[in-house]
Amino acid sequence: MTETGIATPLAKMVETTATDYWNDSCAVAELEYAVARGATGATSNPTIVGEVMKKEKDHWVPRVREVAAANPTWSEVEITWQIIEEMGQRGAAILQPVFEANGGKKGRLSLQTNPANYRTPDRMAEQAVHFSTLAPNIQVKFPATAEGLVAAEEATARGVCANVTVVFTVAQCIAAAEAVERGLRRYEAAGGDTSHMTPVCSLMVGRLDDWMRVLVDKDAIVLHPDAANWAGIAAFKRAYAIYQERGYRTRMLAAAYRHRLHWTELVGADAVLTMPYAWQVRFNNSGIDPVERIGVPVDQALIDDLSARIPDFRRAYEPDGLAPHEFVGFGAAARTLRSFVASYHDLVGVVRDIVLPNPDAKAG
Repeated sequence: MTETGIATPLAKMVETTATDYWNDSCAVAELEYAVARGATGATSNPTIVGEVMKKEKDHWVPRVREVAAANPTWSEVEITWQIIEEMGQRGAAILQPVFEANGGKKGRLSLQTNPANYRTPDRMAEQAVHFSTLAPNIQVKFPATAEGLVAAEEATARGVCANVTVVFTVAQCIAAAEAVERGLRRYEAAGGDTSHMTPVCSLMVGRLDDWMRVLVDKDAIVLHPDAANWAGIAAFKRAYAIYQERGYRTRMLAAAYRHRLHWTELVGADAVLTMPYAWQVRFNNSGIDPVERIGVPVDQALIDDLSARIPDFRRAYEPDGLAPHEFVGFGAAARTLRSFVASYHDLVGVVRDIVLPNPDAKAG
């Protein structure tokens, strides 16, 4: 039972296993619900920020106008980033008690670097260092591209707690952990204290499943009907085993929920599960007992079916399936990165419509 006395399946998981869960949003009401039920962190990205703008428009629409009025020479981009940062600080404040109660080991809010800078390591690293000054419990997201991993290493070496995201393959998981490990060693060599740093690698299990289904339809593949639901889980379990064997200081994180197996099959891992509010409510109302299953292997017949029929699954599942320069071109990664860049530009458009209303827009 949590400190609030709210006993739920997710709270039981946190209390009885090594598995943590985060709220996959920085919306205040959703984050408060999650923390009351055992959540120990939260995430954001351009898509999430856009959703929060809609859910909390009574707060953020006036705030955008206030920021614009107070800074008459600022561009729409500058106003947008001010709002993103304030949203992150607002979420971080809710998590601050968790952060303090756990000696800085838990209770962080992840902010994503500008996805449009995915080709420019220096810009990502500099923005990450800036983000880390916004609150003591800020964590910073970097894409698991060759350039993003350079930025993650550099920012880690400068004391930033990294969250490597846009991850879909075991090869990316390994490269992310290695990059962060190099950064941690550099920070320690410079006299930095890494005891409070809790880096994570976010494998988007549901989006890997999605990509398998896209390929099944696109290439007219006859796949076992259950197999696609296990692709992300199989990749996660394989990467997790490698992390445990090699002793990386980065923790695995599962993201992009599509069904209950993305929760139940990962219970017991010394890892993080980041869940949207709607899935948390489903799981908490399910009555499911969160029994440890991280050590239960995925049915080999399903892995064999995926491996035999979908080359991209082999590339995702094998530790040497991709080289770093291939990460950005992997289908699921390219789709997700493009969606984040598009969501960022959409967010700037939302700010534009508040600061400079469209006179031709229909009322209501």
